Amino acid sequence: MIIPFHVREMLRRIKARYDVERTPQQMAPNDEGFSPLRPSRAADKKTVARFWDHLKPTASDADQAQIADSAAVDASETYSANIENYIGTVKVPVGIVGPLRLNGMNANGDFYVPLATTEAALVASYARGAYAAGRSGGVSTAVLYEGVLRTPAFVFEGLLQAGQFVDWVVSNIDDLRAAAEATTRHGKLVSVEPFIDTNIVFLICRYTTGDAAGQNMVTIATDALCRSIVDRCPIPMENWYIEGNFSGDKKASALGLVTGRGRKVSASVTLPAEVVEKTLGTTVDAMLAYGRVANLGAHLSGQLGAQAHYANGLAAFYIATGQDAACVAESAMGVTRMEPRGDDLFCSVTLPNILVGSVGGGTGLPSQTAALNILGLKGTGNGTALAEVAAAICLCGEISIVAAIAAGHFTRAHESLARQR
Repeated sequence: MIIPFHVREMLRRIKARYDVERTPQQMAPNDEGFSPLRPSRAADKKTVARFWDHLKPTASDADQAQIADSAAVDASETYSANIENYIGTVKVPVGIVGPLRLNGMNANGDFYVPLATTEAALVASYARGAYAAGRSGGVSTAVLYEGVLRTPAFVFEGLLQAGQFVDWVVSNIDDLRAAAEATTRHGKLVSVEPFIDTNIVFLICRYTTGDAAGQNMVTIATDALCRSIVDRCPIPMENWYIEGNFSGDKKASALGLVTGRGRKVSASVTLPAEVVEKTLGTTVDAMLAYGRVANLGAHLSGQLGAQAHYANGLAAFYIATGQDAACVAESAMGVTRMEPRGDDLFCSVTLPNILVGSVGGGTGLPSQTAALNILGLKGTGNGTALAEVAAAICLCGEISIVAAIAAGHFTRAHESLARQR
């Protein structure tokens, strides 16, 4: 057939639901009875109650009690710093993995890692990887590179003006850096790289952000830099934008994979053959054989990097510790390597876009503060150690899932831990 099956099947399903009279009316614009919420930035008991009055009768009193329990309502003002239109909190189960032994440049010792997830079998899998790593002497970790990107874009009449603009930026970079850094106590503008595409110039601005993840920090600093350019630059510009969608912010990108955005972290461990057999229930050769197939699959499917499932561990870790969960979209890129070392198995991960902070954002919320306290990494001085823990937990997940698939245990584990509880 010239027409693919999935197209014909899609049309069949649509036609089955289509009604000549009702469907056009159902899909026509209609603002009758539209009643928008009155928004609220600041939260208190009254605003929470007002929102729930609006949600009923769709939501029940029992629904309200689950989300707006007494603790959530009493802490309304605390939460309102992180959210608008606050109605309460959602409880996500939190499990613990550990001890995770790290021999890191910044994270050194045994850590108990909280993971927030609704996926049964996830915590058990990461815990198994952590146990194997601990039996092997622990995971070596290091932050290799640091820098959060913001990439403003400037539009000019043509290529000539774009080139003149870049020359002006280079000549005035010290003043521009001062304007950016005047907005923050902790952020430092460490590089500005112009990128020209005919009449549009992107400025790849890279910042160190101290112990914060720094997304808002670099946005505010870059806005100050851009406004200084607009006020002082003699080259006529048609427009400018605070972000030209070049930085890879919350998106998987080739730029992020190569240059990094956030903290680039490597973690590695060598698993003795005995540990692989007794702890993981498989062999070094079996894990290497599956690894070769998985690498081929990654390349053929066009993965940015090559890895099994960083997103699982990162999402659970980010939610538990108050990070921006949407950053998993870019953080979950990188390369997993498994290679023979004599009879043993060398395992490593390198993740170029770990975006975590031990201060700022959601790290100050009650449950997230408690999670960071469990790790011993709450507050100033712990940002790089937190990034190393994030990479190490990803390594543990890679070890466990590769072993499970290589041994043929993957489906059985999910059946017993997820479907048959």
